[in-house]
Amino acid sequence: MPANPALRDYLLTRRSVGIAFLKEPGPNAAELEQILTIGTRVPDHGKITPWRLVVIDGDNRAKAGAALAEIAARNTPGLDEASLEIERQRFLPSPLTIGVISSPQPHPKVPEFEQLLSAGNVAFNLVHAAHALGFAASWVTRWYAFDQAAATMLGARGGERFVGFVHIGTPTVAVEDRPRPALSDIVSTWAPNG
Repeated sequence: MPANPALRDYLLTRRSVGIAFLKEPGPNAAELEQILTIGTRVPDHGKITPWRLVVIDGDNRAKAGAALAEIAARNTPGLDEASLEIERQRFLPSPLTIGVISSPQPHPKVPEFEQLLSAGNVAFNLVHAAHALGFAASWVTRWYAFDQAAATMLGARGGERFVGFVHIGTPTVAVEDRPRPALSDIVSTWAPNG
């Protein structure tokens, strides 16, 4: 396979853009289909597709946020209005969000942990796909990924769980890189003892 300097440079500079800085326009239908297609080209031992995707866009962004606010109010009686408003805005202002669900399948050779990792790969590939099409993205996991009522409301079925939500839109800021760990602190070379 030939070297791809443009891809290398992208991977060396890829940076998430915070949800608050993702605005319209978002991907059109054809671009979204490409993002979803690229996103699902991940390692999948056994070809069992142990993940599903839920697109939250248009007016459904505010509706999902309103439903989250209702669940948050039930979970925490007396929650103040400012906190409820934060929940109402969870899927705004980004034009669309793709929820990535781990949907493990029974398989004698593919443990559930490996299937979960495959779902995580989908989430990260969605981020790459958004960037490849000229958008920006942010992969987040919030309380509603772990709350059963909220996850169910957002589309998770029995035995499933969200691995995250990938918010996609047009960036309104140029984000500076953050400090990265020194390779000498995190990489070792294995050698047999003795």
